[in-house]
Amino acid sequence: MAKKVLVYGGTGSQGGAVVTNLLRNGHHPYVLTRHPEKVASMEGVQATVGDLADPDSLIAASTGMDAVSLMIPAFLDDPTQSEAFMQNAINAAKTAGVGLIVHNTSGPVVDKILNNPMYDVRLSVIKLLETSGVPYIVIQPTVYMENLMGPWTRPSVAQHDVLPYPSPADASMGWIASDDLGKLVVAAIEHPELANTRFVVSGADNLTGPELAAQFSKGLGREITYYELPLEEFGAAIDAAFGPGAGEGAMAGYRFQREHALKLTMWADMEPVLEKLPVQLTSVAEWVQQHAAAFQTEIVADSN
Repeated sequence: MAKKVLVYGGTGSQGGAVVTNLLRNGHHPYVLTRHPEKVASMEGVQATVGDLADPDSLIAASTGMDAVSLMIPAFLDDPTQSEAFMQNAINAAKTAGVGLIVHNTSGPVVDKILNNPMYDVRLSVIKLLETSGVPYIVIQPTVYMENLMGPWTRPSVAQHDVLPYPSPADASMGWIASDDLGKLVVAAIEHPELANTRFVVSGADNLTGPELAAQFSKGLGREITYYELPLEEFGAAIDAAFGPGAGEGAMAGYRFQREHALKLTMWADMEPVLEKLPVQLTSVAEWVQQHAAAFQTEIVADSN
């Protein structure tokens, strides 16, 4: 049965994948936005004007919805507002009588306070859901393949056949495509009987750095080698892409991952997950092949 689903973050990479898969499966996505013109070009999608800081607008947006696809906004003027904004969204779903919230944590969750805002807010939102009285399903992804499209990785693969990433070469990572995450969120929406459950999810492959490079080699048809990117070089690439100072926060995140490696789950056994949420996962090699053009050397046209 087709469902009406309110999608938070529907104009971004992760939320956009949810929208795409809702449409594929015949559902009706309503994208919450402060700027409806951003949704105008999205065929089959209804823009719903709302603001996370305005509870009444969220109640209005949630009214009549069968389900809510919820995620913490990636970019806020004041990141400390994340928990309050998510409380507003959860309260709105409860007031409107929404039958299910599916929450994408956007990254790993540690079930204890670590005094790190990024990880602590993820746990806090789960606690809000658990005490809300609204049926919920939590999807906890590991690491996105789309990270490999960043300026710290993609240009080096295209120009030098070297894959740099700021993770230790011997660390196993379960890479998941954003589209696959979208499939899993939609599958959860279609299975409300799984309510009050948490799923740790990753991709089809659990890969060390050299194994990741081998998958790139397979997908691109040329030899790619892995380079354990020093955090300082990673930070410099972030600064160059997003402005001075941005790199420090990114370095702190990866430094934290290294220091707490035993607490962070970076790969999941997907067999039991897929028994309950039956979707087809994309391998790294398949994903690379799909995006091969982005990893080719750019050809500069002859001005003559």
